Amino acid sequence: MIQLKLDRILQEKQISRYQLAKSSGIQYHIIDNYYKNKVKRYDSYILNRICEVLNCDICDLIEYRKDE
Repeated sequence: MIQLKLDRILQEKQISRYQLAKSSGIQYHIIDNYYKNKVKRYDSYILNRICEVLNCDICDLIEYRKDE
């Protein structure tokens, strides 16, 4: 299962979803869906913008967990 760690990264960097939306130019509701792991298909443009704004790598943002 692929899971985003956006909630943890934002907490570590003390950035709100609203601030990320404004800085990245991505609509708040889209950021919120990524934050809450409600995304079924990941958009490479959005992931790229998030990584640029947060100054992180994609591996910092996404993790893979085997279903047990």
